[in-house]
Amino acid sequence: MKPLTLLLLSSGPSQASLLWDGRFNTFTSSKDLNAWSWSNQVGPYQYYIHGSSPVERYISLSSDHKNPNDTNSRQGAKFTLDNTAYWNGQNMRRIELIPQTKSAINRGKVYYHFSVSRKDTNPPSIYREHQINFFESHFTELKSGWISGEQGTSNTNLQWMTNGQSRWKTEWKAGVWYNFAYEIDFSANRVGLWQSEGGNPLKQVVSPVSVSTSSNGQDWHLGVLELPRSGYPDAVEDFYFSGVYIEDGTITTSISGPPA
Repeated sequence: MKPLTLLLLSSGPSQASLLWDGRFNTFTSSKDLNAWSWSNQVGPYQYYIHGSSPVERYISLSSDHKNPNDTNSRQGAKFTLDNTAYWNGQNMRRIELIPQTKSAINRGKVYYHFSVSRKDTNPPSIYREHQINFFESHFTELKSGWISGEQGTSNTNLQWMTNGQSRWKTEWKAGVWYNFAYEIDFSANRVGLWQSEGGNPLKQVVSPVSVSTSSNGQDWHLGVLELPRSGYPDAVEDFYFSGVYIEDGTITTSISGPPA
């Protein structure tokens, strides 16, 4: 018979395990993203959804671009939509990165972590829909701005959606870091949301709900897709991301994140 202490330990929650690290700590600049190609799949990210200009026009890395409470990230990323940010002949402005990994980020229960912020300079438009950090089936994602089809002409909220349904929202204020973790149970087809602001620990704000958690492990888009809207011309828009990683086991609630 096992000792009681061993039984108690073995029945407790599993420790967090870092499956994929997208915190830009190994990058000297955004130009390092150019090392990746379909024939040379290196680094933590696939980089192919972008406009025709050099990478530094769309993605800038700096310690000024990260959540200062994210002490295990050396830098964060500023993603920019401008008048060249059209991919592959589409009429939608886009700049997105996709995890490059063979880890099981689409199996079992996992947590997709990131923080997002904006500034008063080059703010995301409140008159257009922005799909942020989404899966291709859109079973879970953030959105900001006026949502296609809704009444009114503008929307100042940042909101979390499942299958196009808003389940959590807050006014998106400049200079505030909004921290998130998508709790995704691919086995049970359920997804929930953990959230906080600044340096506060993550708390579960939406209990898991039923969705079709479809993913091939290469379709989570870190970044933004903006839908066009007649009568509202393009403007330069900046989005800031920090603390991007995926883990399983017990969720890390500290904004400092796991050691790199």
